[in-house]
Amino acid sequence: MRSGLLIAFTLSILLPIATSAQSLGDLGSVSGEAFTLSVSPQYPSPYSQATVSLTSGSIELANTTMTASVGGKETYKGSVRPFSVTLGRTGSISNVKVTVTSGSASFSQTISIQPQDVVLVAEPISSSPPLYQGKSQVPIDGNVRIVAVANLKDAGGKTSSPAKYSYLWTVDGVRIANSSGIGKSAIIAASPLQYRSRSVSVAISSPDGSLVGGASMSLSAEQPYIRIYENDPLLGIRYERALSGNYTIDGTESTLYAAPFSISTTGGSPFIRWFLNGASAQTGNLITLRPTGKGRGTASLSLTASADGSETATTNLSLIFGTKPDTNLFGL
Repeated sequence: MRSGLLIAFTLSILLPIATSAQSLGDLGSVSGEAFTLSVSPQYPSPYSQATVSLTSGSIELANTTMTASVGGKETYKGSVRPFSVTLGRTGSISNVKVTVTSGSASFSQTISIQPQDVVLVAEPISSSPPLYQGKSQVPIDGNVRIVAVANLKDAGGKTSSPAKYSYLWTVDGVRIANSSGIGKSAIIAASPLQYRSRSVSVAISSPDGSLVGGASMSLSAEQPYIRIYENDPLLGIRYERALSGNYTIDGTESTLYAAPFSISTTGGSPFIRWFLNGASAQTGNLITLRPTGKGRGTASLSLTASADGSETATTNLSLIFGTKPDTNLFGL
């Protein structure tokens, strides 16, 4: 009898970044007649370090000396250069005073840095297996939902509801007016082109505008891929080992599961199609293979996963069937 494979059709349904930085007000820089102070990053995070820099268009800073103090304590004295300030808890204020001396003239400025707690969380709208412990990746030609998690506090530790905050979103340097406003803590951004990145940032202010924080992140799209796993009748889907190369069907049948990764799910679950020896065999995540006959045989199994009708990921497997499994001394 000629050997072959029968396919038991099984239907299944595929179940569908962080950085932070903040400061007191829209800090940017503080300028005066003699020199300008600027803080980087613009929105430093709690317990981080902020860098204070000086620029001037009226005095030659290379020929001057500088004294810096934080909270009334001198931290630096010498030639003019950028210096770091170690920040404290959320909402704490670090008062930085800088005095520049040029000849017999001295110029002073004070700047206040208040770190705030803001984190951006990226939620790619893309495929991953059910109960997958990892994180979905940014899909190509898809979308990403980005959520701002903010906790603005004043110097006394008092906070307010994030639903009352005002959110100003920017994507690649362009302000997104229709996604900005009071309580708008999330935005849907299109994935960047392959091999490129997209920057997303948000500036958040309290209802009275006295507290301001912000954060930014960079998005990069990942190449989609698909993996094949064995679906054991007792253990379930064996996610700990993806199948590749050759796969031997030892028993009377074997059920395999296809898991697409990083494929856009904006238009619904990815469409999966199985091919046996090049011929279309079945659609869906699961396929059951049953060897027929008594001889030993081989076959090729491949599959594709697509979104919106375009093929986005493919993989293949060489099947071996009709072989007897190894037995122990007792014939078990």
